[in-house]
Amino acid sequence: MPGAIDRRAFLAFGGLAVAAAVIGPAGAAELYGPKPTGAKTGGTLNMGLLVEPPGLDPFHQAADARIRLTVLIYQGLFYESPEGTAMPLLAEGFDLSGDRLVYTVRLRKGVKFHTGQPMTAKDVAYSYNYIRDPKNGSPGAGDFAMITAVEAVDDATVKITISAPNAALPMTLGNKYGGVVPAGYFDDPEAKTKLNQASVGTGPFKLSEFKPNSNATLVRNPDYWEPGVPYLDRINFIFVPNAASLLVGLRNKRIDIATLARPQDVKQVEGVAGLTVERKPSFNQKAIDLGAELKPLDDERVRRAIALAVDKDEIMRASIGGLGNVIGTMVAGMQDSWGAPADKLANQKVDIAAAKKLLAEAGHPDGFDLTLTTIIGYDWMDAAGVILREQLGKVGIRLAIQRVELGVWVKNFQSKQMGFTFNDWATVPDPNLLFYRHFHKAPEGADFRNWKNDAASKLLDEGRVESDPAKRRDIYVRYQQVMAESVPTIMLFSADHVVVRGQKVQNYDQHPTGWYYGLARTWIS
Repeated sequence: MPGAIDRRAFLAFGGLAVAAAVIGPAGAAELYGPKPTGAKTGGTLNMGLLVEPPGLDPFHQAADARIRLTVLIYQGLFYESPEGTAMPLLAEGFDLSGDRLVYTVRLRKGVKFHTGQPMTAKDVAYSYNYIRDPKNGSPGAGDFAMITAVEAVDDATVKITISAPNAALPMTLGNKYGGVVPAGYFDDPEAKTKLNQASVGTGPFKLSEFKPNSNATLVRNPDYWEPGVPYLDRINFIFVPNAASLLVGLRNKRIDIATLARPQDVKQVEGVAGLTVERKPSFNQKAIDLGAELKPLDDERVRRAIALAVDKDEIMRASIGGLGNVIGTMVAGMQDSWGAPADKLANQKVDIAAAKKLLAEAGHPDGFDLTLTTIIGYDWMDAAGVILREQLGKVGIRLAIQRVELGVWVKNFQSKQMGFTFNDWATVPDPNLLFYRHFHKAPEGADFRNWKNDAASKLLDEGRVESDPAKRRDIYVRYQQVMAESVPTIMLFSADHVVVRGQKVQNYDQHPTGWYYGLARTWIS
């Protein structure tokens, strides 16, 4: 792939201890999706969203619903390509020291913020130092914990020093929490709130308005560094209350494009004149999280019993039909490259007798009461919750279901009070970024589920440092075996991305993360 860092080649840099790792400029066709031919400029695209982002702050807001939009507004040094490579975005290339601890990054020329001011190395250093400082409360701080210094060498050069070799560093400096904003931006006490009113990123679109319970509108960034991009004048994200409203909007052309999760909704638009249905693979997982702060989930025997009672295929068929893949401990899009073989994982097959035995050993021969938290707007969770209640009932666990707004759920997540909950999140294609922040014990990781597993944390440390691809994969296979045995989470399935678009929507390519990168290359006929 011209201009990209091939994963094997990048990892090999460490083994060879070379002094320089150089990336050429990325080809325009490879960032954000394929470059269109014959594209027309202009027009407004209306996209329907079932899940409204709680906010548009890329530094403090962890919700996936936020990331889907803000990757079009804020940019990091690298782009997370669907193939698993970190491609230069605000960076042009870097030099890597022989000990693999110092990255000297050359910045792309001609980049301006949405404020009109040019981006320099001081802005990059400020932004990444802000993220990695735990006092600032960024959920991305754990991903940046290995960084010991970010310094501006000159206006066009940044030096990043890390405490130990990290094969995933370029992917870490991407768009999820790696956005760059003007230096000193957060000195203003109102800065976080203002991010919902005006954007200060470098992306192809900038924020025009954000109205909760209504819409968010992005407009073309006229100063964007890639000539001619984006093609759309405006993207209007319309927040709709339910799938029925979304389907009506697609049929009457008030909505031009949307993603659907429920099979019954997909069936209603298949074959409808003027609508095209496309399925794309994903890096997404639907999961059950088991927060050990909630008794009796602190007992591993109880968590294992729950896993043995869960029929993943039944839950997937009830919630999304056949529009996905049941998974073990790895998202479907990364299974071939990083996943542990299913036959090497514990607690993956339903065994009611074994589950009851474990519960009895844990002091719960008659089961116990448990509350499942689901998120309003994530429709798959409603059907999945009903099935899960039936499945756990077979081992004596009496399940109640509480539905909460996404903002409430995110607060519980960040405060490590997850309890027993469904989760729905995407990863960029690197196992360190999938596992480390979520599952490594504190303070190096966030350990959101209060797992506190020493063996798992040790393996995650080894995987982050290892540069040999085969050895690195073996480490992550062993980690997944520990996770499957101890059950801090139950990965259920990866749902395909189902995109429904009207005829006038051209060249939209859905990124496997579920994030809306492809709108930067979309045009209207």
